[in-house]
Amino acid sequence: MHNTVGKVLSVVMPVYNEFNTIDNIIALVLKRPEVGELIIIDDCSKDGTRDKLKSYEGQPGIKVLYQDVNHGKGAAVTRGIAEATLDFVIIQDADNEYSPDDYPLVVEPLINGKADVVYGSRFMGSPGMVRYFRHEMGNKVLTFFSNVFTDIHLTDMETCYKCFRREVIQNINLNSERFGIEVEFAAKLAKARCLRIFEVPISYNPRRYDEGKKITWRDGVSALYHIIRFNVFDDRKKFYKRPWEEVLKD
Repeated sequence: MHNTVGKVLSVVMPVYNEFNTIDNIIALVLKRPEVGELIIIDDCSKDGTRDKLKSYEGQPGIKVLYQDVNHGKGAAVTRGIAEATLDFVIIQDADNEYSPDDYPLVVEPLINGKADVVYGSRFMGSPGMVRYFRHEMGNKVLTFFSNVFTDIHLTDMETCYKCFRREVIQNINLNSERFGIEVEFAAKLAKARCLRIFEVPISYNPRRYDEGKKITWRDGVSALYHIIRFNVFDDRKKFYKRPWEEVLKD
């Protein structure tokens, strides 16, 4: 990768009840030389997170947005993507499970013109804390079923770290309000059939359920529903705003 890439990265950070981690993750993101803007979307937190975020309003490179009611991660991410202005857009959770130190790995194929989308995979042999077995197997099962329907071979469909050329992700109509957004990304990116999708290994340090982990078995059931919905029943003509031949030539 080029030694100096400039501030090319818009970071979209959905936040809900992350009082204990929000200051640390913001500091880690802002330390990265690739980051030009951090877009924080608070999804109506109730634990004091919103009060902490007030102190970041108006700081250079930071935009703080607030949802009036709790809509879910998907709705927050969609709002943040619409606000992005730089060349590349990455999604960053606020719970310290994913390290911004991996940004160079994730953004490199985009900077070098090899990819339109990059997935950071937790399951490609990267080091990290021992993980919950059932949670990891659940992710792999959902990834398998997603792959069957999308006909692309991802190893980690549910990963947080997805990085996009901005014009690519802003061309997709996103509808999911909760964690179904991960399935929707995979389906709509794959169905374009013209996007170069890369995967790279990333580190992952899962937090425990007593530390506030939010994913449950209900989200797994919902993901299966969304896999079928987006890949089988939804109208593909409504997936994108403009024809891809127009977007990719920009």
